[in-house]
Amino acid sequence: MSDKKLVLLPGGAGYIGSHTAVVLLQAGYEVLVVDNFSNSSEISLQRIENITEKKCPYVRGDIRDRKLLLEIFQQYDIYAVMNFAGLKAVGESCKKPLSYYNCNVFGVINLLEVMQERNVKTFVFSSSATVYGDAPIPYTENTPTGIPISPYGRTKLHIEQILSDLYNSDNAWNIAILRYFNPISAIENGLLGENPQGIPNNLAPYIAKVAAGKLKELAVFGNDYPTVDGTGVRDYIHIMDLAEGHLRALNYLENNHPNFNIWNLGTGSGYSVLEIVRAFEKETGITIPYKITARRPGDLPEFYADPSKAERELNWKAKRDINAMMRDLWNFIKNNPNGYE
Repeated sequence: MSDKKLVLLPGGAGYIGSHTAVVLLQAGYEVLVVDNFSNSSEISLQRIENITEKKCPYVRGDIRDRKLLLEIFQQYDIYAVMNFAGLKAVGESCKKPLSYYNCNVFGVINLLEVMQERNVKTFVFSSSATVYGDAPIPYTENTPTGIPISPYGRTKLHIEQILSDLYNSDNAWNIAILRYFNPISAIENGLLGENPQGIPNNLAPYIAKVAAGKLKELAVFGNDYPTVDGTGVRDYIHIMDLAEGHLRALNYLENNHPNFNIWNLGTGSGYSVLEIVRAFEKETGITIPYKITARRPGDLPEFYADPSKAERELNWKAKRDINAMMRDLWNFIKNNPNGYE
């Protein structure tokens, strides 16, 4: 790229945002992160700079703070926004629904209002496969959205509907909705990875903490699902494949605007919890002790993507297999046994 374009990354210090920042910087964009660091670390931003040898400036703050957002948009010439800010634990959302609606839905409305006021109308949204509810698999973008069984999923669906209404009201908007499946693993050099605080809600960092001796055993939520071994099956996608999907979506919006579009980002196949555990053990030689516990509220037995639309329109396809996912996950654990701290 000849001219630098600045992409605002709310939540950019987190797991998906930090890896996407690397991909954007390496592709010639500039980035600006705004993050409240409620479940992320400033260290990830330092590492982004180490990896890319480029600046990754940031503002500490929350997208629900309208005054702060206005100051950011007045100070910087922002070209596009990729929003990674939000709460993301399915189980926790069932216990704290108000927190999820406040952070995820109100936060995005506030962000969109400021964008509209400043006439910045290119927006890439982190959605989720949970918007499909319990529809038949594999999910395509034409699969009717259901009623997600968790408040987390319902926040994502509400935001998708808001974005659709916004585009229909003003076709100057340029919007990509990316429906993630299950991001896993870490950047190949081991400098960035998933670093949640406390007991993880997601499988890979949970395995990581057990492997590093930080937790005694892995909790497997249910083994009585109608799946290959009774444990939940998910479409796990390498975080770097997912990050590259964001770059392709932004490139698509640049070349096809105005636009409103939705893409699945997944591999098209599923693995059970125990298959992931065995793959990790095979790759590392480390045994992961686990115990079976009750099903977790809001979890579905099985889902995976049909990602063919993204391959056809974005020229994007997940390239890294389950062995690479486990290898890069272990590389991050070895390099960061205590996370970023």
